[in-house]
Amino acid sequence: MMSAMLRSRMLLRTAFVLLALAAAPLMAQGDSALRFTLAEIARGSGGRLGVAVELLEAGRRVTVNDASHYPMQSLYKLPIAMAVLHRVDAGQLGLDSVVDVRPSDFVSAGQYSPVRDAHPGGTRLTIRELLRFTVAESDGSTSDVALHLAGGPSRVMRYLRGIGVRDVVVATTEQEMGRDRRAQFRNWATPSGCLSILRAVAGQRALSDSSHALLMRFLTTGTRGTRRLAGLLPQGTTVAHKPGTSGTVGGVTAATNDIGIVTLPNGRHMAIAVLLRQARGSDTARDSVIARASRTAYDALSSVP
Repeated sequence: MMSAMLRSRMLLRTAFVLLALAAAPLMAQGDSALRFTLAEIARGSGGRLGVAVELLEAGRRVTVNDASHYPMQSLYKLPIAMAVLHRVDAGQLGLDSVVDVRPSDFVSAGQYSPVRDAHPGGTRLTIRELLRFTVAESDGSTSDVALHLAGGPSRVMRYLRGIGVRDVVVATTEQEMGRDRRAQFRNWATPSGCLSILRAVAGQRALSDSSHALLMRFLTTGTRGTRRLAGLLPQGTTVAHKPGTSGTVGGVTAATNDIGIVTLPNGRHMAIAVLLRQARGSDTARDSVIARASRTAYDALSSVP
């Protein structure tokens, strides 16, 4: 005879299944509504807008214009830093080891590099400091030194493939992008490819606990692109993000990007990648497009039961 406890468990399991079946159409409707609104924002973006959003704890994902390749610009500094930290975890590098940043490492005058500006004769930094400048400050010169420490583009790509990242290509340096405007298109990603990076970061499967904590600190204290993903979110929202921006030529900006992990009011997490390619409009207008996409996704996913 079936025990009372077993009957109770079976009834509870049945109830959960029925609730899930009842909720599925509502969740599908919510995803469709979010996709529709993001597509509307994309149509008015002034360029080609790609978006990928995922509620990490539920694995629910919505994408718009996801098949295109988007130039990453400084987004690619995140996987470079991850590859360096992977070598730290393997005991091949030490965070307190000191490396040279020479004038020959400097990016061009038109590219962002606070280390170059503060130390025109070169300087020495610990690897921890080098990564902070690369991720939190988005310094182009330190990024190239970090890429060298990681073993170059091929080693970074091998690391990314090893942790399950797809549709992301790290192919060249900041210096090369400064010399040849076309080189930026060699470092590309799809929005879903960026999500695979964020999932690896959020899941802590790509790095040790200490390296993960350091990387998250850099991502949450970054000084660049603060009006993009976080621009319209409630004050105090935790946003661990990495922006990327190209120069503007003839009124067209090749890349205005931001990707990150946003903590929702219920404690769950939204991974989001918003990539704007070949867009016309001011810095403020392009930042606003990303901010509206982020707030739309935030509101939609915050209400998911």
